[in-house]
Amino acid sequence: RLLRTSCALLRSAAHPHDGVIRLVQNRDSTVNLRSFLPVAAGPVSKPDTDLVLPATEKRCLPPPLPAMHSLPYKQQMTPARQTFIGLTLAALIFGTFMAVHLWAMFVYRIDGSNWVLVPFIFALQCWLMVGMFIVAHDAMHGSLAPSAPKLGAAIGAAMLFVYAGFGWRRMRDAHFDHHRHVGTERDPDFNADNPRDFWPWYFTFLRRYFGPMSVIWVSAVVLVYWLAFDVPMLNLSLLYGYPAIASSFQLFAFGTWRPHRHEAAGFADHHRARTNDFGLLASLFTCFHFGYHHEHHLSPGTPWWGLPAAHRRYRAEPALA
Repeated sequence: RLLRTSCALLRSAAHPHDGVIRLVQNRDSTVNLRSFLPVAAGPVSKPDTDLVLPATEKRCLPPPLPAMHSLPYKQQMTPARQTFIGLTLAALIFGTFMAVHLWAMFVYRIDGSNWVLVPFIFALQCWLMVGMFIVAHDAMHGSLAPSAPKLGAAIGAAMLFVYAGFGWRRMRDAHFDHHRHVGTERDPDFNADNPRDFWPWYFTFLRRYFGPMSVIWVSAVVLVYWLAFDVPMLNLSLLYGYPAIASSFQLFAFGTWRPHRHEAAGFADHHRARTNDFGLLASLFTCFHFGYHHEHHLSPGTPWWGLPAAHRRYRAEPALA
């Protein structure tokens, strides 16, 4: 391990923009991709899980963007600092969502004098639900809390369950399948029969991810609020149910369909992903920078709040991609 680390340090010193992906041949004829993260000088986040490809599908993957500590920040991004920032932002997103949700359910009442607040609450809750999913997504890649991976996984699992009753392992495994087989029939996020059409692809996306557990969870929340706490159905519909549906639409449109849909121009590389060329605010409010999607596939270990820096760096140095 010491020899391997020394070699990685020497390589990173000679080629600071290159990463190293460790390939280990196992007895079961599979290739073990320990992480999509590079091994480079400085502290490196521990990979969240092993990614496995059949030996028949071995391919030469290009090096991803350097880990967070190599990005152009004023200070080096250590795992501890990345964990602090990630957990702080996660707490803000989840705390704001819960505060607004409880107020909208148990305090606020929709009537003729305050209908003007409904669109703002609707949009805010929809956006915050998108943020909860993005936080859980970072947890899947181990970038939410690299210095506390078990805590990161627990937070990601909680976010997924509160969002729509999603199971952590099922969603994480499906997302890793997306990265392994992006844009193919084996990609759970992709619709090979409708690689350009929005609505058929969207309904396939919903059918694959929103299963019985999601229906049970959302139905239980609605029934408990309505029957036990006398929350008006108008509040439940406009300020909880419909924002949740809208958030799935928003996640799909900006995080799946736009980046992965087939176009005449094709894709830049085997990641079969493109980037939404939005400004910083538009990128934040559409999908928490998840529209910088090619950057995410090049560097899955970069958290959502680090993607704008990755986007700027790739634009400044296209050879990195």
